[in-house]
Parts: sequence; C-alpha cells; structure tokens
Amino acid sequence: MPTTYPFTAIVGQTRMTRALILNAVDIRIGGVLIRGERGTAKSTAARSLAILLPAVNVVQDCRFGCDPQHSSSWCTECRERATTGTGDLLPSKERPIPFINLPVSATEDRVVGTLDIEQAIQKGERHFDAGVLASANRGLLYIDEVNLLDDHVVDVLLDSAAMGMNIVEREGISFSHPARFILVGTMNPEEGDLRPQLLDRFALSVDIIGIRGARERVAIMERHLAFEEDPEAFRKEWQPKEDELSERIVHARTLVSKVTYTSRDLLSIAALTSSLNVDGHRADLVILKTARAQAAFDGRTAINDMDIALAAELALPHRINSGPFQQEGMTPTQLQERIEELRGQAIAEEEMQEKSESDGQQEKKT
Repeated sequence: MPTTYPFTAIVGQTRMTRALILNAVDIRIGGVLIRGERGTAKSTAARSLAILLPAVNVVQDCRFGCDPQHSSSWCTECRERATTGTGDLLPSKERPIPFINLPVSATEDRVVGTLDIEQAIQKGERHFDAGVLASANRGLLYIDEVNLLDDHVVDVLLDSAAMGMNIVEREGISFSHPARFILVGTMNPEEGDLRPQLLDRFALSVDIIGIRGARERVAIMERHLAFEEDPEAFRKEWQPKEDELSERIVHARTLVSKVTYTSRDLLSIAALTSSLNVDGHRADLVILKTARAQAAFDGRTAINDMDIALAAELALPHRINSGPFQQEGMTPTQLQERIEELRGQAIAEEEMQEKSESDGQQEKKT
C-alpha cells in the first residue's frame, strides 16, 4: 500500500483543513464540499484525513462495520445474529477507517446496493449485494468531480448521510444497514456547478485557490520533493504532529456531546442567517453543530461568538448568492463583530417587546 502524504504537512488552506477536521470531530455535521482549481491539494487532504483518523471498533464478521456499542443502528444481519445468539453483545474487532473513492460513473444500484429478487422468490432467501454506502460506513466517502455525478445519485448519497441509514426495499423485501460517513466532495467550478438544491445539502463549503505567497509555494515544492524522494522517512518526520492532531480529534469526539449553548447563542445564529437572507433553516442547524465541534476541538464545553463565526464562515458561502458576505469575503473576526452587533439589537428588541407586553398588561388591570 503506497504511503499517504501527511495531513499536517499540507501548506496553507487552513479553511479546508478545518472543515475536514470538524467533520471528523462530529460526523453528524453532514460533509464538506471543496470547490477550487486543480492542484490545490483537495484530494490529498481527503486521503490524508482518512489515514489520520484512529481505528474503529466493529462487529466481527459484519460486512457493514456496525458499531458493537450501538445496537439500535445495527444492520439487518447483526440484529438477526443477536436475536438467535445468547445475548445482545456480538464479538468485536478493530479496523482502520475505510477510504472509499466513488467513481463519477457510479449508478444508484452501485451506491445503495441491490436485493436479489429472483433468489428470494425461488429459494425464499434474502440476499443483499452491498454497495458503496456499506463500504463507507464509519469511514470517509470521497467523490471527486461531484458536479459531474448524476444528480439523483448525489441526492441518494446526501439522504443517506443525513439519515445515517441506508434502507433498500424491493417487492416487499427490506434490508437496512448503517451509513454514517464523512462525506467529502470536490469539484472544479469551471466544469459546471451543482444545482442549488444539492449545494444546500452539503453542510459546509470551502472555496480555495492556489497559494500566492512565494515562501509558501517554496515550502510546497520542498515538502513534495522530500516526500517523493523518501515517502516513509517524510511520514516518520511528520508522525509526531499527526499523532498530536489525531489525539486531539479523539478527545474532541468524546467532548462534543457535552458542549453546551445558550438561548442567546441560538438567537445570535438566527439573527445572523436572517440578516444575510439565507433560505431555509438548514444553515442554522449546521452552524450550531459546527460551532459545537469547534468548541470541542479547542477543548471547551461551551460555544462562544468566535465558534459561531468560524462555523458561519464554512456554512454560509454556498447558501448566499449575493450580499456583503460574498462580495466582501467576511473574515471570522468581521463575522464575530456582526454577531455581537446583531445580538445587541436582538436583546434590545426582546427587552422592548417584554416592556410593551408588560405595559399592555398594566393597562388591562387599570
């Protein structure tokens, strides 16, 4: 197996690496779409992240990699094994995080899997041929040139990523298995864009361009030449940083469910998306999940305005067609200032509303 370029050795592109890391911290965020020109380390970053992540515990002999600790999300086969066995616990083993590369030519059957109806009718046996979603469970699913993939297939993928389950039903026969994965899509906008409905389904989006700074470009050349000359030695050199980041992600995963937020934080998120005329409510939920992941990654158990700003920087670009966010390319600091300003306005309006209601009640009494 060829040596993979270290994630921590990627020069610059901090927004892209942060979006990938936060999805690794909380797989429920819903994936990231990376848009940019060729040669900007899009596919390198996705592959490197998969190698960086720790091994996972899976049910032994399960072809879907079910989590032995969460029986509620087991596949049909594991549930049947548990009911015919001596107890609910099935033997487990560790396996590396799978990295699945979905080809652009993939069909819906190739993605979701197929049920053999002929065998079911003739022999009365249910036989399920697993698809890409089965292989990607609890791993990373990478789609290069996602804009060239059939829209219906993209829709199926995004549905499964949101539900965390893949359910296939044919002629009254049903089969289900977990499908929780880090979804990473990359594309070059010059070759066409995704439909707005599909764009919105990607939780986070990053637009990247080639690095312009001469020093950073030199660093890219030096590192790639060193990697090509001796991949193992180069990886060994970066291994301490890889281990440090991996441990930080593992710790953040245990912390993310404990991260708290206040009603004022929710008000700040709602005020921000409303002021930017964001359609729908998916962005609000994505910002909250991403802010919690950011806080956990930083080792905190409560979100703050900067977490919300950093999350908004990743969650809003593909959901806004015009306005100050896109025109000016607002930084997290500018977003934080805007959040604080909107929070102040919202609190003032809330206090005025309460005072008005209180005055109205006093008038009724008199």
